[in-house]
Amino acid sequence: MSVATYTMEMPAAYMQSIFGQNDKYIKKLETDFKVTVVDRNGAVKITGEEAEVKKCVNILSRLFEVSQNGSEIEEQKVDYAITLGQEEKEGELLEIDKDLICHTISGKPIKPKTLGQKQYVDAIRNNMIVFGLGPAGTGKTYLAMAMAITAFKNDEVSRIILTRPAIEAGEKLGFLPGDLQSKVDPYLRPLYDALYQIMGADSFTKNMEKGLIEVAPLAYMRGRTLDNAYIILDEAQNTTPAQMKMFLTRIGFGSKVIVTGDASQKDLPQGSRSGLDVAERVLKNIEDIAFCTLTSRDVVRHPLVQKIVKAYDDYEAREKKGNKDTRKNGRR
Repeated sequence: MSVATYTMEMPAAYMQSIFGQNDKYIKKLETDFKVTVVDRNGAVKITGEEAEVKKCVNILSRLFEVSQNGSEIEEQKVDYAITLGQEEKEGELLEIDKDLICHTISGKPIKPKTLGQKQYVDAIRNNMIVFGLGPAGTGKTYLAMAMAITAFKNDEVSRIILTRPAIEAGEKLGFLPGDLQSKVDPYLRPLYDALYQIMGADSFTKNMEKGLIEVAPLAYMRGRTLDNAYIILDEAQNTTPAQMKMFLTRIGFGSKVIVTGDASQKDLPQGSRSGLDVAERVLKNIEDIAFCTLTSRDVVRHPLVQKIVKAYDDYEAREKKGNKDTRKNGRR
């Protein structure tokens, strides 16, 4: 094993951001690549096995470039940079970071954070209908909302319509008090949260009062034709095939549609078919319709969420394989 040392210049302001609080981020690099990284008078010195030092240097260089572009270095970004670095794809990090969608009301930039998210955003730009499929935490709905609000602000569409099936998530909530809006609001709360964060409560309220932004249960879409609108169907795994067909046939001229869902979190009655599963089989070869599948690698919530999603994926794969083997042995 050949030991190598590499020294790279890095201004103190950027070094502080890349190292993280209490050198948290650098310790991740040291653990993953079995190297030692130290600060030496305005320079970073990396020592370890030659191939691993090279990977570490490439990752630090990309993080430095991202930081120079004014982007905040977060734990998720470092974790993803390490993942890309292990596959020698760290050059993609800067390309992802350059793709600015919009800013939140507080001024925080909204950008894709993974290759999967970048492909999803590009698909939305280039297709009339996009299905965003994947587990919780991959940014399916949030990025769709950001794209919709950006198109609305740029006068590319005249209104935004957000909908999801009003179905209970494995719980029986009984009769809810209040008027009709009060009854459906709990189901639509995640959409409101994203709107408030990106657009601001005042702007959202004004546009909603004018009818330019509509948040409604899927059942309200029946019988309508939606022209010049940005339409998002969230939690589509909880639609029936008939509901999905009804929704997709509402689309009018000048509209764009994003359908998001997670096939692993269905709340439909036992034995019911999901409209999302059927749509994927029926529509996969139609031009101007794209299917983007995000995975546990695209989870951008707390790093523990990524591990939880991966653990469940592995568990379900083992269960599926076990059931298949049991059926096979039963036929012998």
